[in-house]
Amino acid sequence: MADRLSYLDWNANAPVRPEAAAAVAQALATAGNASSVHRAGRALRRIVEAARVDVTSLVGARPEEVVFTAGGTEANALALWAFPDRRVLVSALEHDSVLANAPDAARIPARHDGLVDLSALERLLAVDKRPALVSLLFANNETGAIQPVAEAAKIAHRHGALLHCDAVQGAGRQAIDMRRLGCDLMTVSAHKLGGPVGIGALVIAGGLDIVPLIRGGGQERGRRAGTENVPGIAGFGAAAHAAMADIAAWATVATLRVETEQRLVAIAPDAVIYAATAPRLPNTICISMPGVPAATQVMALDLAGVMVSAGAACSSGKVRRSHVLDAMGVPEHEAECAIRISLGWRTTVAEIDHLVEAWGALYARTRATAA
Repeated sequence: MADRLSYLDWNANAPVRPEAAAAVAQALATAGNASSVHRAGRALRRIVEAARVDVTSLVGARPEEVVFTAGGTEANALALWAFPDRRVLVSALEHDSVLANAPDAARIPARHDGLVDLSALERLLAVDKRPALVSLLFANNETGAIQPVAEAAKIAHRHGALLHCDAVQGAGRQAIDMRRLGCDLMTVSAHKLGGPVGIGALVIAGGLDIVPLIRGGGQERGRRAGTENVPGIAGFGAAAHAAMADIAAWATVATLRVETEQRLVAIAPDAVIYAATAPRLPNTICISMPGVPAATQVMALDLAGVMVSAGAACSSGKVRRSHVLDAMGVPEHEAECAIRISLGWRTTVAEIDHLVEAWGALYARTRATAA
């Protein structure tokens, strides 16, 4: 067993911030239901509404626009099923929680650099004049490529369409203003920025009417039924507040990411970094080690104490070829050798040293075996 551990899978889940853990504990210690009108209920309601304000800071929204959900997956589903009279278009780069909730949607192709093809979006909207909903993520969870959301929103609105943006990977790591971007709906999630798992939100701009996905009560202004998860909401609010307070720290993470890429490519000149020419999140590296399957890399690195993933970490522990890299036109044999390394605000140089040492040792072993 490895004697040291380096966690470099922050895009899957960030460690819980102390502020968030404290907020969850405080809410758990408070009895009641946030929908009750007695004093215990009112105390919980104050916690929920204070957290709602903190969450708005992530995307430049208003409190009444935030609908709390059980996570980013539910928020994406709510957005995609909210307008049954609209046809849906989604980019080929989307997270599985978008693709699975829009199985019949038109797919907007991607370019080789990891960005959505805006000219294709324009064509798809022009050939069919029915009202539409376009879903485009803020930044890809595998490559980190930041998408041209503002430009896509302009195209969508020009054709009378709405634009939904899954900002789960970007919120708290980049300054985001959904109004400047032109987004009508935006998904955010707590556990990517140091909050608890199982709480997220769909932010709905203005007075858009939506069809609720979960019915049975009047919670969240009738847009999402069910007793509020007050501990989760409290933790989300605390994590959002803390994340926005130290968002400048991600500039240091970006520098560390660049240095990491340089060190890995120096070891393996035949390695490929995907979406390298696109604007990217400050923390995300998608890199292939030619000839070495992603599953082999993930397991070998794990045995050495370094934790990374192969593509998205939302596939029940399965390692499979990335649909994102497929959409980018990456050859099959190459895509099967790609892993994702994602850093965070607590990542240290020592952890990067550990990664480089373990990755370099694996690279050397595979080349010696091939020879």
